[in-house]
Amino acid sequence: MLAASLTLAAAQVVAPPLDVPAPVLTDVGVALDTIPQPEIPPEVRAMLDAAMQTGDESGVDTIVKYSRVADPGSGDLVLRRATEWREARARARDQRVRRAGALELWSGRIEAGGFASSGNTDVTGLTGTLDLTREGLRWRHRVLAQADFQRTAGVTSRERYVAAYQPNYKIDDRSYIYGNAQYEADRFLGYDNRYSVSVGAGYGVLRRTGLTADVELGPAFRETDFTDDTMQRSLAVRGSLDLDWTLVSGLVVTQDAAMYLERYNSTIRSVSAIEAKLLGPLSARLSYTVQYESAPTAGRVPTDRTSRASLVYTF
Repeated sequence: MLAASLTLAAAQVVAPPLDVPAPVLTDVGVALDTIPQPEIPPEVRAMLDAAMQTGDESGVDTIVKYSRVADPGSGDLVLRRATEWREARARARDQRVRRAGALELWSGRIEAGGFASSGNTDVTGLTGTLDLTREGLRWRHRVLAQADFQRTAGVTSRERYVAAYQPNYKIDDRSYIYGNAQYEADRFLGYDNRYSVSVGAGYGVLRRTGLTADVELGPAFRETDFTDDTMQRSLAVRGSLDLDWTLVSGLVVTQDAAMYLERYNSTIRSVSAIEAKLLGPLSARLSYTVQYESAPTAGRVPTDRTSRASLVYTF
């Protein structure tokens, strides 16, 4: 009974509340408490918002770069806001790509040019190119069609047709696996039909602002129907280079090159071009093409050169 009474009494004991004094700021604490937190200056915020609304990523990068140099405190806030904007854009882009149909998300360019002269020489020429690309989350598809036609003094002096399809499976931001199927017809280079298929790997060796370069390498197979009624089939090695360099805003230099190295007849083709923006999606383009055939048919020279001036519509 005594033990039970002591236990009951202990359970009924209530500890008094602790008397904790309120915090008192010293002079230093008061001074620290009044320091304003960093904010993005209104002028910088206005420029940043304008760049974001137009989707100008290079402009956003420039604002972030110089704001962090001028004021590291607010510059960090600018960087955080820019990062959130990019992440939101990436999420929206991924959702749009996932929901898009097979005929959506295509972008590309239409190139058209021509010339005509009369008098001492009667020459008419036309050139056209359709280049389409579809960027998916993992897959990139490219379709290319090109035609060149020229008549001199009533006689056809140039006639070339190309159609190609290339799917790419993206491993990461730089690496990808490609397939390539291509058809060519150019009797002035010595063949009526040429079929090429290739698979291999590609890598983005340059990824800088205004400068990109991709290289590809892989095995290939080619079948060529020559104008002398002979046919040639052979394994080959295919390599390519695709370089785009923006010199200044609206002025771009490109270099596209491809080679097929094979036992009987190797081919090297290079297209160098400069493109200047005129108005909106319209640009002017000058290009110089060199194609080399190591073993041309009788009566043909190994190197063919073509200069083009054309207008380009980008969409």
